[in-house]
Amino acid sequence: MIDLHVHTTASDGRSSPEQVVEAARKVGVRTLAVADHDTVSGLDRAAAACARAGIAWVPGVEITAIRDGSDVHVLGYFVDHRSDALGAFLEAQAIDRVRRVREMVEKLGRLGVFVDLDALLGGAGRPAGGWVGRPMLARALVRQRVVRSTHEAFERYLAEGAAAWVPRRAPSPAEVVAIIHRVGGIASLAHPGLLGRDEWIAPMAAAGLDAIEVYYADHSAQLTTHYRVLAERLGLGMSGGSDYHGDPGYGSARPGSASLPDEAFRDLERRLDRRRRAGEGPRP
Repeated sequence: MIDLHVHTTASDGRSSPEQVVEAARKVGVRTLAVADHDTVSGLDRAAAACARAGIAWVPGVEITAIRDGSDVHVLGYFVDHRSDALGAFLEAQAIDRVRRVREMVEKLGRLGVFVDLDALLGGAGRPAGGWVGRPMLARALVRQRVVRSTHEAFERYLAEGAAAWVPRRAPSPAEVVAIIHRVGGIASLAHPGLLGRDEWIAPMAAAGLDAIEVYYADHSAQLTTHYRVLAERLGLGMSGGSDYHGDPGYGSARPGSASLPDEAFRDLERRLDRRRRAGEGPRP
């Protein structure tokens, strides 16, 4: 099995990099990519755990872009995760995450729902572990018994249009694709069935998008076929993964619950090789 989309405690997952790798090993995953949201801080630990488990490791990241007010998640694979350019780019994303959560906490306060922001951020004005996002805020609301589940927290307070919603500030999809290419990776549009904006895929392909996530835990067989045909028509590669978070609030997907076919993975490797031979390898 090949799972190119799992999350750890470095972002909004509930399992450590080591625990994710062990869960993947137990179900027979042979190739794994940790693709945390807007951070690569868990990748060295994931790489070491994969080496111990005999699992092929792909360095990944899931970067948030914005188009017309909607989040667009772009997966970067085979990236140079130690690149200064990627580090600076993700630092800007982290700063905006703090800004956004701070404003959401302020909105909740005006609604009579009080969350200890310092505790949420680790007491230093920045998130403990370097990452903060709406899932952490949702879990805080569950702990405080304001809501019964993270799903309810999003529905009542944190989802787009909800009472404490604050828009994200982020680069465009084309800018995200460009930074992924700059640091030696290939870019794939995450879970297009959840995004539901197929008309955006062709312009992204024209801007350099390499692939779309065809094989995804929440894609039906019909959607999988639809996106496989669309990828072929646009000349795009195909990626795939479970989007495992280890959190019931994200559904029941487990590592390997969506697996990329071997040939599709080999095609991603060929696309990467063509980019690098064309001089689009990592730059500092």
